[in-house]
Amino acid sequence: MSEISTVITYWHWWILAAILLVLELLVPATFFLWSGIAAIGIGLLLWLFPYLMLEYQVLIFSIASVISVFVAHHYLAKSSAQTDRPDLNQRGTEYIGQIFTLDTPIVNRRSRLNIGDGSWNIEGPDCPTGTKVKIIAVENTHLKVEPL
Repeated sequence: MSEISTVITYWHWWILAAILLVLELLVPATFFLWSGIAAIGIGLLLWLFPYLMLEYQVLIFSIASVISVFVAHHYLAKSSAQTDRPDLNQRGTEYIGQIFTLDTPIVNRRSRLNIGDGSWNIEGPDCPTGTKVKIIAVENTHLKVEPL
């Protein structure tokens, strides 16, 4: 038994776990969370077996951290929730099918269209100001339109 393993107690692992969990709050990447949970586990293990050598503690902590990250990644990738709004974070898709009146003419297949409090790049056939257009697709930051 090494001298340092008598100095390291379960409280030290729980303090490390608290630090890792606070880091997870500050840097949300779900990496520190799993290492923090592993540190809690090592603290519990050391509480049950107080003479566990430090080398074994660090080894078990390392293995538990890596395994927990992989298990969590596998579980979270598998259980991604289905939503009734799959296009929620895809800007512009809510405009597909809607009809708008052009504020500026479409020249050389390009123009801008004011929608709400924003302005969008649009692409479509050349049309004069005042033409009603229908949004038919979104491509990157451009709305594809067709005249009605």
